Amino acid sequence: MTDIAAIPLTRIDGTPDSLAAYTGHVLLVVNVASKCGLTPQYEGLEKLYNAYKDKGFEVLGFPANDFGAQEPGTDEEIVEFCSLNYGVSFPLFAKADVTGESKQPLYAALTQAQPEKVGPAAEFRERLKGYGMTPTEDPEVLWNFEKFLIARDGTVAGRFAPGVEPAAPELVGAIEAELAK
Repeated sequence: MTDIAAIPLTRIDGTPDSLAAYTGHVLLVVNVASKCGLTPQYEGLEKLYNAYKDKGFEVLGFPANDFGAQEPGTDEEIVEFCSLNYGVSFPLFAKADVTGESKQPLYAALTQAQPEKVGPAAEFRERLKGYGMTPTEDPEVLWNFEKFLIARDGTVAGRFAPGVEPAAPELVGAIEAELAK
């Protein structure tokens, strides 16, 4: 399996980064979008970040335009949208694919490490079909705001379907359990 900490990443401002910079932290990696019905989850993600950041927790946002073209903006437009509308202060990374043949290496490693998600994925998939959309199948990322929880040791500790809100007990409980280790 790929060492996810070693995968090169690019911050939304263009600077190079990797998950190695967050060694020893509990991470919540989320593919985000500005024009999605789930976009209000930014508010909950910011609350989670503020509640736990002093305990070694980071939310890392990865904008992606894979689903319904719901992240059409440039990196600069994404930063402005997140700041003005949700006061996002957690790190954002450059827009990149999270599914399909051209998905970024981090998402290839995450979906390989944790192919199944917790939460109402089947119901969400059926709802998408009802809207005339063709959803992905596991292990691919289902939609915007899917969440991967990464333990302090760099292993993938959990994966949560897009409909799992940031304040959901199963997500908060998993974060707190990892922080307690």
